Amino acid sequence: MTDIVVWHRADLRTVDNAALAAATTEGDRVAPVFVVDPAYYGDDGLACDARLRFLHECLADLRRQYRALGSDLALLSGDPRERMTVLLRSGSEVYCNRDVTARRARERDRTLLDREGVTVFGDDGIRWPDEREPDGTVGVDTRDGWDEHCEAYFERDQHPRPDALGPNPIASEVTVDDVETRYDVTPEKAGVPEGGTVAGTERLSAFVDRLADYPGIVSPPAAAEARSSRLSPYLKFGALSERQVYQRVQSAPDSRGRSMYTSRCYWNRHYHQKLADWPGWTDRAVNPVFRGLYRDEHDPAFDRAWREGRTGFPMVDAAMRALTETGYINFRMRALVATFYVYVLKQWWKPGADFMYYHLVDADPAINYTQWQSQCNLTGVHPVRVYDPAKQCREYDPEGEFVREYIPELAALPDEHLPRPETTPVHVQASSGVDIGTDYPYPIVEYDHEAAAARDHYAALDDRAKEALSDPRVRRRCSFSNRGRTVENDSDGDEGGQASLSDF
Repeated sequence: MTDIVVWHRADLRTVDNAALAAATTEGDRVAPVFVVDPAYYGDDGLACDARLRFLHECLADLRRQYRALGSDLALLSGDPRERMTVLLRSGSEVYCNRDVTARRARERDRTLLDREGVTVFGDDGIRWPDEREPDGTVGVDTRDGWDEHCEAYFERDQHPRPDALGPNPIASEVTVDDVETRYDVTPEKAGVPEGGTVAGTERLSAFVDRLADYPGIVSPPAAAEARSSRLSPYLKFGALSERQVYQRVQSAPDSRGRSMYTSRCYWNRHYHQKLADWPGWTDRAVNPVFRGLYRDEHDPAFDRAWREGRTGFPMVDAAMRALTETGYINFRMRALVATFYVYVLKQWWKPGADFMYYHLVDADPAINYTQWQSQCNLTGVHPVRVYDPAKQCREYDPEGEFVREYIPELAALPDEHLPRPETTPVHVQASSGVDIGTDYPYPIVEYDHEAAAARDHYAALDDRAKEALSDPRVRRRCSFSNRGRTVENDSDGDEGGQASLSDF
């Protein structure tokens, strides 16, 4: 009798799970397993406690799903490479779904996924060619016919949940409570959605009911926080599949909101394809001309002010405080704070991207790092779009709802002074009980000067960046996958406006 270990990774669900469906059809005994890797906990991990708690809630929900089928989810602890090796040596087969990974997870997969006895399923809309350059860049053009390939994934029938399973032959070594106690997982963030397929399905249904409102809530940060889908953590951990979300959205009445959200489903797959094509996105600039840009200009005071939300630019500061307090900011605010860090503060992109990745509950390397590089034009193909924080405040928080929520020291200022508090007349400060420079800092840099300097710097590098793109490897990393697909444009009219990107 052969045991088939269904190794759950970023697929914490029993519906639309290719590995589980195949194991149920082909195996004598099915053993669902998740390995708790200590490397993702503690001071060296790049995951905040709120994200770990969300993962644990997904695991508890997945365990309930398996128990309803007559089985259970076995929680093991340790390095997955060692744990899977032991199971393979015992005669078990391992089935798992392919995932787009980076850094430690990629090394884990390189060690395990080609092993005899391991079967990998790639039904996710991503192309996985074997041809690779020595630096890891994909050796073929994955974009030729990519739209059709991705659309076929979205439109195919979902893999059904098994009707029933036998008892899991593998026993759990730990419980979720054990793990939380061992690593002192005590989230401090507020307003974090509950993890798990049940909670994700409820959230998806509620969002689809208000999908027609999506165009008006996607960009204002307060509205997005309260009423956008907030499905990205469920997709990150696979409590829902991208196909489940896509097909549920298609069941809604036709509207611009449905069209916009559909485009984001494709953008989600697009950026996962980018990381699958070249794993270096998380570590170094995709265009070699921009590698190390501003690394030598590191300013600890600027970096600290940005992280703490004390730059003197209210929209930036509110977004950074929201990020650290809730683990969420919408796409527009992610673009704002990233470009402010690089273009305006002249800081090397990597520490900022890592900081955001740590705090986001929905942190996905394929979205976070590719977006940082794209927004800060480390590709050489994107526009140098220097978001104006005051303009963003006037247009997307005109009544100060977002700024007042996260910068209460400015709450008493009249609306018209929130975009640029430093220009507030002294008598207005006095009548409002707000002292700029004491209660809230003056801007740490002069925006117009730094924005112009950034544009000039990138313009001076433009010829070299374009020359680097003549290398087929660099060109394949930087090019787009959305050929032929119409994508809604959310540009606010800023210089160099670009099409909307992943905004779950």
